[in-house]
Amino acid sequence: MAEYLLAHDLGTSANKAVLYGLDGRLHGSIVSAYPTVYPQDRWVEQRADDWWKAVCQSTYLLLEQTGVDASDIAAVSFSGQMMGCLLVDRDGNPLRNMIIWADTRSNLQEKRMIEAVGMDVGYQITGHRLSASYSAAKLLWVRDNEPEIYRHTYKMLHAKDYIIFRMTGEFASEYSDASSTNLFDIQKKRWSNELIKDFGIRPSILPDLYPSTYVIGTVTATAAQATGLCEGTPVVMGGGDGSCACVGAGVVEVGSAYNILGSSSWISFASNEPYFDDEMRTFNFVHLDSNLYTPTGTMQAAGYSYSWYRDMLCNEERRIADKENKSVYQLIDAGVSRSKPGAGGMLYLPYLLGERSPRWNHKARGAFIGMTISTTKDDFARAILEGVGYNLKVILDIFDLREPIKNMLLIGGGAKGEVWQQILADIWQKPLMIPEYLEEATSIGAAVCAGVGIGAYSSFSATKDFNRVVKTVYPNPENFALYQRMYRAFNEAYYGIENTYELLW
Repeated sequence: MAEYLLAHDLGTSANKAVLYGLDGRLHGSIVSAYPTVYPQDRWVEQRADDWWKAVCQSTYLLLEQTGVDASDIAAVSFSGQMMGCLLVDRDGNPLRNMIIWADTRSNLQEKRMIEAVGMDVGYQITGHRLSASYSAAKLLWVRDNEPEIYRHTYKMLHAKDYIIFRMTGEFASEYSDASSTNLFDIQKKRWSNELIKDFGIRPSILPDLYPSTYVIGTVTATAAQATGLCEGTPVVMGGGDGSCACVGAGVVEVGSAYNILGSSSWISFASNEPYFDDEMRTFNFVHLDSNLYTPTGTMQAAGYSYSWYRDMLCNEERRIADKENKSVYQLIDAGVSRSKPGAGGMLYLPYLLGERSPRWNHKARGAFIGMTISTTKDDFARAILEGVGYNLKVILDIFDLREPIKNMLLIGGGAKGEVWQQILADIWQKPLMIPEYLEEATSIGAAVCAGVGIGAYSSFSATKDFNRVVKTVYPNPENFALYQRMYRAFNEAYYGIENTYELLW
């Protein structure tokens, strides 16, 4: 009897292949990197064939590493980067590089989309602001600037959709990825005929849609030879990385919430319906459980801010870490602990990459405010961690207006730092639950999706066997008043210099 679930997580920098037992136990993982190309300023692309090579390589290596026979794999499923635009012909051949989520070249197309339907209408239909960040604007850019490629396009796919095609020969997508396109009616769970017509998009270019748990097909003979999998292995759709992370974190019941603290960061919760913010500061995806939604707010430079500090200001710490075979973040965190809460009265605005939610200001820039002659290097480090916490609290406050979130699951690479855990708990004044696996949430979500799809699990609650909570971090009430004051100052600082960004742009 097949006893294992294979999950592929197609991230921005690499594919991570992970093997789980049906009992939720992690048996092994392999990471295969692929490059990102930057043809021009604000252009960010990847080659689809690089993803396929990474999937094939990581599958072979994972089976070899674990000693698991391919015949024992019950199903394979996927998590993948969202908001991209890959155009393929009738045979599934990529017609150009994929324009990935980080690409912002299509600002003109964004403007035309807003002019065509209005931002309010777009938000109510899709659950998102109309933005150059999403697939629709990228598709329109190709139509306007590369008409021959658009003319020969048979389907627009996301990263995982392309791999599913290579595995099964089927062109398809599912609700969670579709909800990141600016073309999906989030309440009716279908492509929006209104938006497709108003944007001037050929309807047939969009793939058929299915629930995330749908078994789209089986591994073909060709794919079996390329990957080492058995022909006939069931392939389950899976979902976008945000929705997969939600399940992997254990957010599978209405009201539960999580924060993922990676290079970027977001807060999301499970809901029976989309949450439409009056100011359109947050947005919505479809959950892997197609009966649920995941209202979300995301910031651009969370872990990016910390890594910027590491690379720009921590040469000595990096030298010591290399010499002593330690993580450089251990040394930096020790410095953060030497700085008192409030970072000596200094604020950090974490807008190194502009900002999406909650500010939606692509011209915003990072800033340190409040330095004095007594400000230390350690204060800078603490200010960065606190600044990310304040910015995420803006999102959290929006969701708390709907229904207060009582506690939060914390995942992602940044969640490894105990100092950062405590800072976030103190700023938010909420308990933070820390699960066993912090960086495997997306693959866990894909694996559980595979299990539900083939009937191995009756519901997504099975994720609790995959990623158990091992620790709870409680807020320190002594820091509440201080962080309330600093949070007010943080918001005042942003609005106080907002006009400056226009002059610097």
